[in-house]
Amino acid sequence: MATSSWEDVAATAQKYRDASISLLDPPVPDLPQNLSKNVTDVPKQLLTTDEVLITETAPEALVKSLASGKLTSTVVIHAFLRRAGLAQKLTNCITELLPKEALSRAKYLDDYYDQHKSPIGPLHGLPISVKEHIGMKGKGLNCAFVSWWDHKAEVDSHVLKILWRAGCVFYARTNQPQTLMHLETSNNLYGVTVNPYNRELTSGGSSGGEGALLGLRGSCLGIGSDIGGSIRSPSANCGLYGLRPSSYRVPVEGWIGTMAAQEGIIGVMGPLSTSLEGVKLFMKTVLSAKPWLEEPSCLPMPWMDQESHLPTSRGQKLRVAVLWSDEVVKPHPPIIRALSEVARKLQELPEVEVTWWKPHKHDEAWEIIASLYFVNGAKEDMDAMSASGEPLRPLTKFIIQENPHVKHQSIEEVWYWTSRRERYRREYAEVWNKTATGTGPNGEPEGMIDVILAPVGPGAAPPLGHAKYWGYTSQWNLLDYPALVFPVSKVDPEVDSIDEGYEPMNEQDKFNFHLYEPERYRDAPVSLQLIGRRYEDEKVVEALEFIQDRIGLPFTTFV
Repeated sequence: MATSSWEDVAATAQKYRDASISLLDPPVPDLPQNLSKNVTDVPKQLLTTDEVLITETAPEALVKSLASGKLTSTVVIHAFLRRAGLAQKLTNCITELLPKEALSRAKYLDDYYDQHKSPIGPLHGLPISVKEHIGMKGKGLNCAFVSWWDHKAEVDSHVLKILWRAGCVFYARTNQPQTLMHLETSNNLYGVTVNPYNRELTSGGSSGGEGALLGLRGSCLGIGSDIGGSIRSPSANCGLYGLRPSSYRVPVEGWIGTMAAQEGIIGVMGPLSTSLEGVKLFMKTVLSAKPWLEEPSCLPMPWMDQESHLPTSRGQKLRVAVLWSDEVVKPHPPIIRALSEVARKLQELPEVEVTWWKPHKHDEAWEIIASLYFVNGAKEDMDAMSASGEPLRPLTKFIIQENPHVKHQSIEEVWYWTSRRERYRREYAEVWNKTATGTGPNGEPEGMIDVILAPVGPGAAPPLGHAKYWGYTSQWNLLDYPALVFPVSKVDPEVDSIDEGYEPMNEQDKFNFHLYEPERYRDAPVSLQLIGRRYEDEKVVEALEFIQDRIGLPFTTFV
């Protein structure tokens, strides 16, 4: 990095981003004065009827219209570029738009369709947005560090190659937090990304640029990453569907981050989408390309949805266990209401059994995972920030400097925490196995709980700067369980009143309890997640399909 001040580099980054948006023709409309906190209706006021219709169409419907010739890729990409540019003005979610590249690609696809009268692949013409630290050949790759601003990707990430061959169009790159280790999105290059449903709340992190962009329907399908909640937090905060797959299913070669070779807690890539079918479309497309042939760390495991994974297909009940609290931090009233409403409706279904999930040492789980996140004492992160002189953002200080588990560890200490991780995983497996209702021919447990229904966080989207509790998402990273977020409702201050008589269990619980003021969270999406056992990703997705169809989720309209 040159000797420019970090402020000058940030100004250059923002100028570059703004220049990419200025290439749109016609330009992005000016915003109305006196914007409300909830800006999700603004695009309908400023875009054309056709642009609104296209951008609010689910990805599975878009690919059908593109494959049939009803829509051209050029028309679709133009609409999403315009809405993405508007989303940037409203939430600060974009690091770079790609209008030249995207429209050139769209023209190529349209010409291909005109010549062959068929799509080039299953994603023909579909716009896909991409989190910035996922490498795109020739483009910047800064990972939200000022000192990395001039780094460029030498090749496309493996997952981008697969999606490109399937016919998609990359058109937007999105914001992320300093260090990638926040459940918010805040950095010194681009600033803070806010929530489109309430701009005083966070869009989540670390894939928060994706969350805000999709929340405003400036995208219908995006790619994020998750090592502690970074797909699920923004999905939940912005009313979206998001899957944290089991490890080594989606290829990750070509992304960047500090401590890239650590194996204590495996980061994953996965989809965020405006629909559940969008999540399936992403997973099926990526895994049908057999990524394990090029990236040997990937499991040779295609997306297996040809047959049902649910016990209902065998005439047995779907068993759903509700995690009401992790017994460390109690969820806010809107989350409890969502759990109660979903559980009540499930209890009314004859093909579903609802029970209670008792958390197993979730406080210990955080101690283990927090000890495995920064085994070099966060030296690489601190070096990357000190190289430019940029200050630590508040949540960077929280997760590194104020985190008692961050220290430089010896090899023996890393082994110790790794063995603690494995022991904890065995304990949790035993807890799950004990839910069995019978045994198989070889003595294996049968009839166990199928999925856990749980909060995604201890509240809806937190106020900016206050996302300090990771336990409801990082728990499943430690166990490497697939977790799928889905929207349920919105915060309603008239209904979701404070539990005045509640006595917090500890300091973390006290902090979270005092965050909740009903009016402060007005309009914030309320989401939940389904969790399955390791490598039961398909079962989790199918379970949500089943539940969503039977009880009519979500219970309110989002956009």
